[in-house]
Amino acid sequence: MNTKEIIDIEDKYFINTFTRQPIVLDHGDGVKVYDKDGNEYIDVFAGIAVNILGHNNKSIVEAIQKQAEKLIHISNIYYNEPAVEFAKRLIDLTCLDRIFYANSGAEANEGAIKIALKYTGKSEIITTNNSFHGRTLVTLAATGQPKYQEPFNKNLPQGFINVPYNDIDAIKAAITDETAAIMVEPIQGEGGVNVPDENYLKEISEICKEKGILLILDEVQTGFGRCGTLFAHELFDIKPDIITMAKGMGGGVPIAGFLVTEEVSKGFQPGDHGTTFGGGPLVCAAANAVLDELYDNNVLDNCVEVGNYFKNELEKLQEKKEKIVDVRGYGLMIGVELDCPGAEYVDLMREKGFLINCTDGNVLRFVPPLIITKEDIDKVIVALDEVL
Repeated sequence: MNTKEIIDIEDKYFINTFTRQPIVLDHGDGVKVYDKDGNEYIDVFAGIAVNILGHNNKSIVEAIQKQAEKLIHISNIYYNEPAVEFAKRLIDLTCLDRIFYANSGAEANEGAIKIALKYTGKSEIITTNNSFHGRTLVTLAATGQPKYQEPFNKNLPQGFINVPYNDIDAIKAAITDETAAIMVEPIQGEGGVNVPDENYLKEISEICKEKGILLILDEVQTGFGRCGTLFAHELFDIKPDIITMAKGMGGGVPIAGFLVTEEVSKGFQPGDHGTTFGGGPLVCAAANAVLDELYDNNVLDNCVEVGNYFKNELEKLQEKKEKIVDVRGYGLMIGVELDCPGAEYVDLMREKGFLINCTDGNVLRFVPPLIITKEDIDKVIVALDEVL
C-alpha cells in the first residue's frame, strides 16, 4: 500500500483518538526513520521517549528473535527465566526490593495505586496539577489535567487530591488522616517538561517519612536513563516506596511495571492483582537486552554528555529568539517553552526532516534516543533556528 491508501484505510476503520502526522513510517536505523515515500528523518521524539536505543538495535532484535523461537507467551502461573533474570538485575540496580510486571504506564500506575491503598488501608492519594498518570479511569482521576478528566467527571473514582506542582506548602495542607500516598513525577512530561525546585522532592520524601505516608514516583517517562541516571529520583537523592516504569524499559516492546519495598509488597496477596501478558518471556528478553546496552555501551554517559550539549545549544538559541521563553530538563528530556502555540513548529521541523513533539500547547519536547550524537544535535539546532 502507498501512503495515501494507508491513511485512507485508517481514517475509515480506526476509532479517531489520535491526531496523526501525515506520514507513514516504514523502517528505521539508529536515530533515523524512513517513511513509505523514502523520506529520511532524525527521530528526536523516539516514540514518546520509548526507543531509547534507537531503531533496529541489533541486541534487542537478536534477543527478541532468539526468545521468539523458544517461547513468546506463557501464563503467569508458570515461572519464566527472562522475567526472573530481569527482576534480579533491575532490583540490584535500585533501592527497592520487589517487582510487578505490567504492559503500559497506566497499568503500572494503577497497580501502584492499588497496592498503596491496600497496604495502608487508607482512601486518599495526593497528586499534582499538570501531572499525567494514564488514561484508565483511575489514572485519569490521579492526573491533574482537567482537559483529560472533564468528559468522564461523573464516573471518575474518588480519593485523589490534586495540588499545585512544585508547591510543598500545598502538599502539607492537603494531608489528612486518610492520606495513603503522595504520587508525583520527578519531572513532569506531558505537563510541559516541568522541573521541580532543587529541594521539592527531598521535602516530599521527608514529609512522607515523618507522617508514615508512602511516596510513589511515576518514572514512566523519566526512567531507564532518560535523565542521565537509571531513574530520575537518583538526581535528587531520595528513596521512594514505589516506582512505576514503562516506556524505555523494553526499548520499543510494550513492558511496564512497578517496584516496591519489601514492606509495601506485603500489601498484595495472591488474587489481589494480576495480568495476562505482563512479564512475558519475549518482552523480558528485550528488557534484558536494554540493560545490557545501557551499561555495556556507556549509554547513560552519552545521555548526560549529549544532553548537556543539547541544552546549552538551545540556551544559545534562546538568546537569539524572542519566541523561546525557557529551556529546561535533565539529560535527554528537554522542553523548550515558546510564547506561542508550538504545533506549527512541529510541522515545520517534520518538513525539514526532524520528528519532534509539542506538549502542553506551547512546549516543544525533545526526548530522542539516548544514543543520539552531538552531530545529530547540531542538525536539530540549525533546523530549529530556521523554523523559529
